[in-house]
Amino acid sequence: MDIIKSLEHEQLKNKIPELKVGDTVKVHQRIKEGNRERIQVFEGIIIKKQGGGVNSTFTVRKIAYGVGVEKTFLVHSPLVEKVEVVRVGKARRAKLYYLRDRIGKAARTKENTGARIENKEITIKEEITEEPVVEESEETVEVTETTSNNTENTVETPVEAAPEEAPATQTEAPAVQEVVDTVKEESVETVKDSEEVKKEEK
Repeated sequence: MDIIKSLEHEQLKNKIPELKVGDTVKVHQRIKEGNRERIQVFEGIIIKKQGGGVNSTFTVRKIAYGVGVEKTFLVHSPLVEKVEVVRVGKARRAKLYYLRDRIGKAARTKENTGARIENKEITIKEEITEEPVVEESEETVEVTETTSNNTENTVETPVEAAPEEAPATQTEAPAVQEVVDTVKEESVETVKDSEEVKKEEK
């Protein structure tokens, strides 16, 4: 991806309102006046949409005190707080420049009475949510949940570690004292016969 495209992608909003030419909308714009900040509402008819990507814009026209006022807003501007659809109008062309020549009620588009007023949003890029860091000691198991839209969501649930078994207690056997009888060996003198004594004397 080019550097310019990557920088532009960062500036895009995650969700933008679905706008149609001919609709009457209320644009909530953030205005800074010195240190103060307020939101100003500009209500009018969308007369054109142009551009693409970061540079996409839409022009809103209204008549204030008999004077036509047009304002062009950037779709992805952070100063545009929200765009609220008030009235759905019928338009058979992309640019409604013919409204500039009309005055009063003729400067409005026909209302599409059967249409519902819905503030739809187009998701351009999904929000990346930071996943909580799971400790290495805990094991995680992926559980698939099916919602009503038949979409599967994988949820990681930590598995509780099995409780450690208590160490086995060693039963000490009663100590048996060995009693050793110590017998003193006494020197026993051999008794010699009288005959042997006589021989020795000789």
